[in-house]
Parts: sequence; structure tokens; C-alpha cells
Amino acid sequence: MSLSVSPALAPYVASLVAYDVDLGAPGVHRGLPSTTLTFVLPIGEPLDVGWRGLPQSRGRRWSTVSGLHAHPAEIHHDGTQCGVQLALTTAGARALLGVPAADLAGELVELSDAVPGLRHLPEQLAGCRPDERERLVEQVLLSHLRETTPRAEVGRALAQLTRGVSVQAVADEVGYSRRHLRTLIRRECGVTPQDLRRLGRFERSRTRLGQSSLASVAQACGYADQAHLTRDWVDLAGCSPTTWLREEFPFLQDLTGGRPGSLRP
Repeated sequence: MSLSVSPALAPYVASLVAYDVDLGAPGVHRGLPSTTLTFVLPIGEPLDVGWRGLPQSRGRRWSTVSGLHAHPAEIHHDGTQCGVQLALTTAGARALLGVPAADLAGELVELSDAVPGLRHLPEQLAGCRPDERERLVEQVLLSHLRETTPRAEVGRALAQLTRGVSVQAVADEVGYSRRHLRTLIRRECGVTPQDLRRLGRFERSRTRLGQSSLASVAQACGYADQAHLTRDWVDLAGCSPTTWLREEFPFLQDLTGGRPGSLRP
């Protein structure tokens, strides 16, 4: 179930989804990189998550906030998953969490550490009816919404880089040198402009998988060829697009009602 958020939250919350899925058996779900931050509030059992290849990062958390990252996460489950997941824009990090997205880049933290004022949200969520979960989260976020005045040129640069516009063209459009643009993007997001373009391309390819051939997806999303697409997926997702479609796509269809997506920190 996906909620259309309040217009006041729309610039900051890209999606808000309540999920309750039966996966059939215990396993490990891949958490994929994205151009948004991920905020997960599990219900019933804490979320068992860590970065792939970094066992020391794994932990069981009643809330997880993660920034932009260029590597997959692993979500261990017992066969079922229930909770609420949000995708926050980089502007949403400042407006809702009170910190720049750069402070959370590559991190997996609990809500109480990132935003002490929201530390009671997991407990509140556990005590409400299933049909009230999304609205509760929305109302709590609205009550914590901060006035922010992001620089318009930085917002334009972020949007264009995510869409795949070249770094030089973006720098020219906003009137900055490439070096200054790199400094501003890293300060805001914690990644370079090139990294942000790559994440945007990967994200676009994920939404197209299963709808057309891999060669067509590669061409539409700006990859040099299908081999380039596959290499990027192995690097960012830890598997090929074909493997992801076979192992993860059925779960994501259950989660999103047929819309490609990802439960991902």
C-alpha cells in the first residue's frame, strides 16, 4: 500500500509505503543503491540489515536511516517482513531529519541517533492499527518539518545530474566551475556529481528491467552497451540484472503492487 503524501511533504518524501509481505521462507533480500535516502520502520521484528561484505555493519534495528551509497545492503528475514518504508529526497534530509544528506552517506543508523526527536516513532507505529500506519508516519513527519532554504542552483544541479545530464553541462547551466560544483554536491549529498549520475542511471535501469530486453534497457538508460549495464549492476547490486529479476522481482511486485521498487537501506 502506497500513500500519496501531503503536498507539504511532497518535495521531501519521494515515496511512503506500508508493507506486509510473506516471502515463503527465510532468506536474504538485496538492498539496492538509489538517489534517495531510505528510512525503514519495521513492525513485529527489528530489521536485520548490514552492508554486503561488511559483517561488522550488520545489526537488528527498530528503525534504520541510510544515506546515499554505491554498494548493496543485505536484509536478512525469517520469511515475512512488515513495516513502513520511506524514500527521502536529499532536501528531505535537511527538512525532516535536520541534517544534510552528506552526513548520512554510506551510513546505517537508528532513528534515535539521527533524529532524537523522532525516537518514539517506532513505538507509536507498533501501537496503531495497520490501516493507520502510513497516516501516523505522515503526521509525525509533518510535525517535525523544518523550514529550509536550499540554494536553487544546487537543487537544479541535483535534479539534472540524477537525470543523466553531463557534469560539464550542469556546471555550465548553474554557472559554476566543475570543481565548485563537485564541492557543493559532495557537501550536500556525500557523493560526487559523477557518482550521482551513475546512481540515477542505475535507478532508471531498475525501473525498466522486466519490461524490455537488457540491450534496450542499456540503450534507453545511457549505458554504452548491455555489457556495461551488467558490469554496473554487479558492482552496485552485487548481482547481474538477470539474477535480480529472478530472485528479487517477484518480491518487489508483491511489495509495490506490480510497480518496480525496492525495500532498500
